[in-house]
Amino acid sequence: MKKINAALFAVLSLVVTLSLLKEVYLAEAACSATELSSCAPAFTSSSPPSAVCCSKLKAQKPCFCQYLKDPNLKQYVSSPNAKKVASTCGVTLPKC
Repeated sequence: MKKINAALFAVLSLVVTLSLLKEVYLAEAACSATELSSCAPAFTSSSPPSAVCCSKLKAQKPCFCQYLKDPNLKQYVSSPNAKKVASTCGVTLPKC
């Protein structure tokens, strides 16, 4: 009976580990700054964000801290216009 429990535990541990790895991989794969290209007009001018921009912004919210660490993206993500766009879309910016 102990061998069955140990084998079952090992299989369940493997399944949980693989599930967690899959979630991490999908989260990393989903972070793509190009997804925010529909927000470029709102980020760089005073034009209001489109519905597509707001949708993409909400989907990319888990990636904001990653974008802030990237010197090429930080200036856009942390700009006053980006903060205004996020507020207009109802997206709260995380504290990183």
